[in-house]
Amino acid sequence: QVQLVESGGGLVQAGDSLRLSCVASGRTASIGNMGWFRQSPGKERDFVAAISWSGSMTHYTDSVKGRFTISRDNAKNTVTLQMTTLRPEDTAVYLCAARRANTGTYSYRGSVDYHYWGQGTLVTVSS
Repeated sequence: QVQLVESGGGLVQAGDSLRLSCVASGRTASIGNMGWFRQSPGKERDFVAAISWSGSMTHYTDSVKGRFTISRDNAKNTVTLQMTTLRPEDTAVYLCAARRANTGTYSYRGSVDYHYWGQGTLVTVSS
C-alpha cells in the first residue's frame, strides 16, 4: 500500500502563489505516474496536472497551463504543485494521486487511472 499526505493549502488573494506538496510513504517503489486533481463542492473531481515517474513528461489541464508547475523528487518521495497567478476559480480541495507502475499503459488524465489518493488540502482564492 501507498499513503499520500498533502500540505500547503490555504487562503490567498487572486494573483498570489501557493506551493502544494505531497509526500508518499509505504510501497513507494511501486509508484509510477503521479497527479494532482481538484474538487469543488458538488462538482466532479477534475484533473489538474500529472508527471511521469522520471519527471520527463508533464501534463496539465488547459486552464492551468503557464500558471502551475508539477515536479517530483523521487529520492524524497515528494511531488509538488507550484501554483502562480491564482484565480478565484482555482478554489477547491486539491488531491494528490499515485498510479501503480508497470501497469502496461501510460494513463494520467482520469481519476480512474490512479490507485492511491491523499485526503486533500484546501485552496481558497479570494477576489
